[in-house]
Amino acid sequence: MAEPDAVPEPDGPDEPFRNYFNYFTEIEEHFQRARGTGLFLLSPLDWALIETWKNSGVPLEAVLRGVDSAFEKWRARRSRVQMVNSIAYCAQAVIAEAQRMADGGRQKPKKPESAPFQEDELRRYMAANAAAIRATGDAEFVAVADSLDRIEITADLEALERHLTILEQKLIAIARSRQTEAQALAARRDLESHLRAWRSKMTAPQIAMLEAQYLDRSMLESAGLPRLSLFYLR
Repeated sequence: MAEPDAVPEPDGPDEPFRNYFNYFTEIEEHFQRARGTGLFLLSPLDWALIETWKNSGVPLEAVLRGVDSAFEKWRARRSRVQMVNSIAYCAQAVIAEAQRMADGGRQKPKKPESAPFQEDELRRYMAANAAAIRATGDAEFVAVADSLDRIEITADLEALERHLTILEQKLIAIARSRQTEAQALAARRDLESHLRAWRSKMTAPQIAMLEAQYLDRSMLESAGLPRLSLFYLR
């Protein structure tokens, strides 16, 4: 059966948004356990792929099930010459699991027992990010740091996340305006070197989203800028 062309739409307002702030950590640790090597580090491509799943509304449970399914098939093979060295190996299985959940196999998630972050934890995280942005010494970046300092922290974490996303997009836009042609070409070559082996395992829309996430992540890292999303508060 052909793989679905797109991931399912995000869940409705009843979906417990707060449960997903551990999205990256849960997936990283689950992949490491499935691989049997706790010290294995995910690559920039892996992190970008996880971010595309998160942004597309792929449930955490679907990703974990997909990782398990992919490794079950890998272990069932008679010949296992190579280890699984990228979570991209699990991409098709993850999308298949997400589609199954969207088609009626979804289990109702548990309600969070408490808020995922304390107010002082959020303040420290945002203050540290603002300081890292100011350390660049760039006036346009510093203006974004000033906006970050002015954000009011409330119990509405989804609204806070939207505000942080807007500021992060501003950082990316500024960094992109400073990028030279040579730097852009180098980033593209690096992306292709990581993605080449996995293009056949993903659809064109998935690859396009992954490329965008990878290049944005790479641009922020090369400029010495932090990610602002609460998903990175680990």
